[in-house]
Amino acid sequence: MNDEELLRYSRQIMLPEMDVAGQQKLVGATVLIIGMGGLGCPAAMYLAAAGVGHLIIADDDVVELTNLQRQIAHSQANLGEPKVESARATLEGLNSQVKITALNKRLLGAELDEAVSQVDLVVDACDNFTTRFAINRSCVKFSKPLVSGAAIRMEGQVAVFDSRQDDSPCYECLYQAGDDADASCASNGVMAPLVGIIGAVQAMEAIKLLAGVGQPLVGRLLLLDATTMQWREMRLPRDKQCKACG
Repeated sequence: MNDEELLRYSRQIMLPEMDVAGQQKLVGATVLIIGMGGLGCPAAMYLAAAGVGHLIIADDDVVELTNLQRQIAHSQANLGEPKVESARATLEGLNSQVKITALNKRLLGAELDEAVSQVDLVVDACDNFTTRFAINRSCVKFSKPLVSGAAIRMEGQVAVFDSRQDDSPCYECLYQAGDDADASCASNGVMAPLVGIIGAVQAMEAIKLLAGVGQPLVGRLLLLDATTMQWREMRLPRDKQCKACG
């Protein structure tokens, strides 16, 4: 890192568990963020600000007026633009030292595998179970840590799945096909700050994994009830009969 980077990240570097070595790991890391909506926006913004060297952001949607209530990387001036281009401009404005690769597409099949295979970590910030299952299987296939988040109504959850660890469950140890009935913000609504809270936790977990700091949420599911602002934690054992990782 140069002098400017040392100054920019000085408040993180002064943390004993982080130090220069941990910050250097962030600067040298590549993260794939799938979804530039309510979760992906704050997650990407914090990862860019914290100094992750290369962010690959993927989304095939455009900015709509209903997005602006919670998707904080986009503004009224971006209405009609691809979300990844709107987010790219915001992220570059936060930190010009971070490389941003914008993929204006829905990653599936071989393209998803190719993207996952070339990164250090994946942040799942999408909004549908089909994509989540596909991301999970690709992360298991290439042994990439996955930081998963979801938010709807006044409820949110975060978990980390790290197939590099023999005892780590995967996303399909928690959910199976058929669990996705009526699970969209469009039909259920979502409170604006909730996605910010969950997206920020996803960014924190990603930084911990990349820098080797603290204890990640591997094997644990963190649940937030925003109506009472209460967090619950559930242990997630690995399912030996899981179709994805068993």
